[in-house]
Amino acid sequence: MLASLIALSLGAAAAVGQTAPSHSRLDAILDIYVRDGRVYYRALRLERSSLDRYVASLDVAVDGLPSDEQAAFWLNAYNALVLRTVVDRYPILGAAPQYPPGSIRQIPGAFDGRRFSVGGRNMTLDEIEALLTEFGDPRLLLALGRGALGSPRLRSEAFRSSTLEQQLQAVVTDFVATEQLVNVDRSDGRLRVSPILGWQAVSFIAAYAEESAAAGARSPVERATLALIGPHLLPREREFIAADAFIMEYLDFDWRLNDLTGF
Repeated sequence: MLASLIALSLGAAAAVGQTAPSHSRLDAILDIYVRDGRVYYRALRLERSSLDRYVASLDVAVDGLPSDEQAAFWLNAYNALVLRTVVDRYPILGAAPQYPPGSIRQIPGAFDGRRFSVGGRNMTLDEIEALLTEFGDPRLLLALGRGALGSPRLRSEAFRSSTLEQQLQAVVTDFVATEQLVNVDRSDGRLRVSPILGWQAVSFIAAYAEESAAAGARSPVERATLALIGPHLLPREREFIAADAFIMEYLDFDWRLNDLTGF
């Protein structure tokens, strides 16, 4: 009994003293190899030792950390592991007809098959994304760099708990300002948005649907979308949305690799 109590006490003390892994190495990688959301994959592959060391550092338990530190950890882990997945197979070969040549989707099991030792668990990228939904803030899902042009832009900096709120606000602002992700077409009465909002509709509805001032005839995911993007639209776009005469559609996701090499 005494031994059990001592073990519990030591475990509790370790949890209290637990610190988040340093993300400074990832900061440097993103600063050097990412420009406007695109990645110098060829250069990163040739100089990958820093990325490999950072990925190795993620094999630590983080469940005892504060929520914002955990969220930043899992965002950084996901984005680093996407980079690792691509450089492991770069240049990417494959001929799956439903995806573009060179796409990360040409790597078998890139999101749902390949497992990584991360955060004290053994997880796929899809499982990390599912874990992020548990934080109740779907902006986190817009901060994931999926290795594709159709994804919100990969930031050139790591996420940190101390600045996470400001970083997520910037993610949404950038998301709405990117025409390939949110497109208000007043000429044909269409609001076209990224399919990510549909893929993760449950999370966005839970966080935003009740905040929307949109008419009740709108579906829950439409109301959630308008609550998310509305504050970031231009005045004329807000007037268009307020008239409530538009049709909302999902854009096709562009799975071409976000490769800066050769551009």
